[in-house]
Amino acid sequence: MRLAPVPAKERTVMNDHRRLGRELELFATDPLAGAGLPLWLPDGAAARHAVEEYLREEERRAGYQHVYSPPVGKREMYEISGHLPHYADDMFPVMALSSSPDDEFVLRPSACPHHALIYRSRGRSYRELPLRIAELGGMYRSERSGVLGGLSRVRGMWLNDAHVFAPLELVHEEIALVLRMVGRAHAALGVKPAGFRLSLRGDGPKYVGEGAMWDEAEGILRDVLRDSGRAFAEEPGEAAFYGPKIDIQVVDAGGREMTLSTVQLDFHQPARFDLSYVDSSGARRRPVMIHRSLVGSMERLFAYLIEVHDGAFPLWYAPRQLQVLPVSAGEEDAAHAFARAAVLAGLRAEVVSDGSVSSRVRLSARQRVPYAAIIGPAEAAAGEVSLRPRNQRGLAPMPVEAALRALRAEADPH
Repeated sequence: MRLAPVPAKERTVMNDHRRLGRELELFATDPLAGAGLPLWLPDGAAARHAVEEYLREEERRAGYQHVYSPPVGKREMYEISGHLPHYADDMFPVMALSSSPDDEFVLRPSACPHHALIYRSRGRSYRELPLRIAELGGMYRSERSGVLGGLSRVRGMWLNDAHVFAPLELVHEEIALVLRMVGRAHAALGVKPAGFRLSLRGDGPKYVGEGAMWDEAEGILRDVLRDSGRAFAEEPGEAAFYGPKIDIQVVDAGGREMTLSTVQLDFHQPARFDLSYVDSSGARRRPVMIHRSLVGSMERLFAYLIEVHDGAFPLWYAPRQLQVLPVSAGEEDAAHAFARAAVLAGLRAEVVSDGSVSSRVRLSARQRVPYAAIIGPAEAAAGEVSLRPRNQRGLAPMPVEAALRALRAEADPH
């Protein structure tokens, strides 16, 4: 779905994630590291880690098994998968470690070939299917310098990637489950989808396989979208080289539309890697491969989240969740004790002592910290704290344990 660009007069009041990333010290770039290869700073890494843990737990609850695979593979693997014949322009050049063809390697653009190898690492029965495997892994795309920008378009990324291997008769149900997972993740993160796109095959040599395969795959995705009640646009020429896909679009601060989440249907790679399972009659059958990403890459996701939240993330993935502000030196011990208790409770907390209380409250707000905990003489004597939400007036003093319970409850995205 192609959206109209945001008028120029409106763009000036929106927030560019590159500026906010610098000001809030979330990420940096350096020519020595290379264009399109961002460096995650401690606060950005803390936010990203919280999101990654949330995604892993959501996947675990949905029956996914997590795996690891290397970010590099032999040339032969990408020839079999079809990436080198059909996707080479988006890949880094082959690395020849010697004159032997067995020593030619490629930085991976996606994890699907590795996950196909994990599936075929042993024989499979229909009782194991659907087999859902997930990985947050490094990927590399050979993007042109002119299109690189901040976190939204990079050469090195960490992708929330997963693949479901299922019998054909279960594919519709599995894709519907993925869309529900995407909806939960978007709600927790604060993602506001701009539209759903059914990306179809176009003309030209980019695509593999026969027309019947594509017609069947496109029909399944179309039916899932219709059954879900979602409005969607069909876009010929936007499919992956191996199959059609559902793309969930968002719009950045500059009015540019981009794909954040995706689910793709693939009959091609299971055949290329000779994947199979034994059905209930003892016959050998071919599974269908569903490629899915709940939120895309961490880089593109955070480019969007920084802008949509103006850097003021929800408590659960804010880099600094709580700053403890003693009113005077007499409350330092109580402040550090509360901060330690908060850290042990799983919160990201720190004590800030320099400057007046009002200046520290303002600094906390500029840093987009969700809560400031103010401890004066009365609070210290009573074993209490006064919690002040970001950009709001302070709450009444409450016991330390009650404050920790309230913060822990709000910090749980599940």
